[in-house]
This record gives sequence, structure tokens and C-alpha cells, in this order.
Amino acid sequence: MAVRRGSIESFDEAAGLGVVRGENDARFPFHCTQIADGSRSIDEGVTVWFEIVAGHQGRWEASSIRHSDEAGGR
Repeated sequence: MAVRRGSIESFDEAAGLGVVRGENDARFPFHCTQIADGSRSIDEGVTVWFEIVAGHQGRWEASSIRHSDEAGGR
């Protein structure tokens, strides 16, 4: 999968659900288990690297979400 850059548009810590806004304003939902560092929490507005995967509900979702200060998102 290609690694993309975006930012955390929203994150509901209680529900563990959030949205990454990618390039061209595309939005990709994610669950906190997709935050790569295992923290289960991420701040809104943070720039991130992420991958797009087929989700459980038939939509594209963000996966392997990493802070952009990590080398190339890997």
C-alpha cells in the first residue's frame, strides 16, 4: 500500500473513532487500533502518514496512522 500524508480532522476518544483528511480533502475514517504507536489516542490537527485499506463496512479507511515526524511514515 502507498503511504499518504494527511491530518487528523476529528477524533472521539470515548468512542475510539476518528477521521483523517487526506490530500484533495478526501476523508477516511479510522478506529483507534489503527494508530501505529499503540497509544489509542491522537490529537486533532496533527499531521500524519497513513495507508488506505478496505474497511469492514465496505468503505475505504485509514490504517497504520503515524505522526508525520516519523521518517516517511514507516
